[in-house]
Formats: sequence, C-alpha cells, structure tokens
Amino acid sequence: MSTEITDNAERKRYEIRVDGELAGFAAYEPAEGSTVALTHTEVDPAFEGKGVGGKLARGALDDLRATGRSVIPVCPFIKSWIQKHPDYHDVVAP
Repeated sequence: MSTEITDNAERKRYEIRVDGELAGFAAYEPAEGSTVALTHTEVDPAFEGKGVGGKLARGALDDLRATGRSVIPVCPFIKSWIQKHPDYHDVVAP
C-alpha cells in the first residue's frame, strides 16, 4: 500500500492517496499569522481501520512544521492524535 500526502491549497486541505486513489483529507483554515486551524478530518469508509487517518495527521503536521507554521487542532481526531504523540506538541499554537 503506497501512500502520498499533498497540500491541496486551492481546496484548503491535505489529501492522502492510497495507491493513487483519494482516501481522505484534513481540512484547514488559515488563522492569524503563520497559524493554521485543522478543522475536519475525513477518511473514506473503504480505507478505515488501515492507519490512513494517522498517516494523514502525521503528514499534515510534518508539512506544517517544516514550513514554520503552527496548528490549532479544532478537529477532534487531530487533537486526539496529537495528544497520543507528544513529539508533535511543539507544532501546536500556544
């Protein structure tokens, strides 16, 4: 299973593709300065239970960190994922 995560800036969302097929997305809204609010995460039912949501969260947060942005985790899934992965606490906006 090959996965690819991209920032679809036009649609304001990170998308994850599994073997070329859109499997889910994490929507965002620009906030103040270099902060981004991750507002909603959705995984296609055909891909649930396969770790796609976690890969999407990690990919989105890695990209935001690499580009010097911080996150407001509005989405309950993203918020929970960050709580379970303390190495990502640094990317959360104060």
